Amino acid sequence: MITLSNLERFYTNASQKTYVLRDLSLKIEEGEFVTIMGPSGAGKSTLLNIIGMLDQPDRGEYHFFDEPVHKLKEKKRQELHKYYMGFVFQAYYLIDELTVYENIETPLLYRKVKRSERQSRIADILDRFQIVAKKDLFPHQLSGGQQQLVGVARAIVGNPKLLLADEPTGNLHSSQGEVIMDLFRQLHRDGMTIVQVTHNEKYAQYGTRVVELEDGFVRQDVAL
Repeated sequence: MITLSNLERFYTNASQKTYVLRDLSLKIEEGEFVTIMGPSGAGKSTLLNIIGMLDQPDRGEYHFFDEPVHKLKEKKRQELHKYYMGFVFQAYYLIDELTVYENIETPLLYRKVKRSERQSRIADILDRFQIVAKKDLFPHQLSGGQQQLVGVARAIVGNPKLLLADEPTGNLHSSQGEVIMDLFRQLHRDGMTIVQVTHNEKYAQYGTRVVELEDGFVRQDVAL
């Protein structure tokens, strides 16, 4: 599904290069649940953003379902992201002016899904996440855990092949975090490929594999 070969990501300041990722190679098969770990500054979020096509490497190759992402134009990358991926952020990034229902609907509007199908999908996901009663509320009326549930619902309403999650439980209490992780585990059992970044050792165990980064390199890659 994902093949990364000799990736490098760096920033140049006064002719000096600061590497965030260096000579990083990694394969992720369809159906895996991969956790990326490592200390702050190890390159975890940068790697996730490159996989999610929100950022680009300075060197190296990235193949997604045999598509050479590193050679594609911006429009094509955006299409792959839109139709194949869902992204869950630590800071939720819900749209304040939209209700829960409208936030979840947003990716379906981008995909130009017909109204009847949008309504059906959203009804199913509101029921699945037990947030039907919240559908007309705005983000500021929700708790942090509820906002993140909506963020996950928005990420998966389009049935993505790949779910990417950047510290999805970082702003949540432990009980709220466990709800999110139990949901991820069920999504994985249902066949979704998941790549998450976390500092939490306990939540890393929900996956099938842990990739540990250090100074932009893969220090360890262990199956669970």
